[in-house]
Amino acid sequence: MLRSLCLKTARWYNKLIMEPNTTPKKIFIVDDDKFLLDMYTFKFKEKGYDVIQAFGSVDALNKLKGGIIPDIMLLDIVMPTMDGFELLSIIKSENLAPNAKVIVLSNLGQPTDVEKGRTLGANGYVIKASATPSEVVEKVMVVLGGEESFAKVD
Repeated sequence: MLRSLCLKTARWYNKLIMEPNTTPKKIFIVDDDKFLLDMYTFKFKEKGYDVIQAFGSVDALNKLKGGIIPDIMLLDIVMPTMDGFELLSIIKSENLAPNAKVIVLSNLGQPTDVEKGRTLGANGYVIKASATPSEVVEKVMVVLGGEESFAKVD
């Protein structure tokens, strides 16, 4: 599985290098943990992404309704006021980010959680406690390359 992920990442990265005039991909990170927002922002900016942060679901919804157009979203699930599943449902039903890929990035890791993310339209699911920031960057590259990437759970 790791070899497959590495090959997919390498193909996506080679495509990115071969198309140097493309604009940076815009990633929208939604989390209620400021430390994690800042850490992932640093990692993605380091890789050349244009990063937009949202501190929680309400902030994310306001920014999407305000017109931001991300290429991909990293979406936490456990947040106050509105959880990430509800936010994802609204995003999809109101067509707020029609072309954006969505990766759920959460500590919820039960098979039912992963399946709920898939059912609501996520393109990937990463369990925070099981992935390093570098692995999250790789998953984003894979999903942007057109593949799905769902956590393996028992």
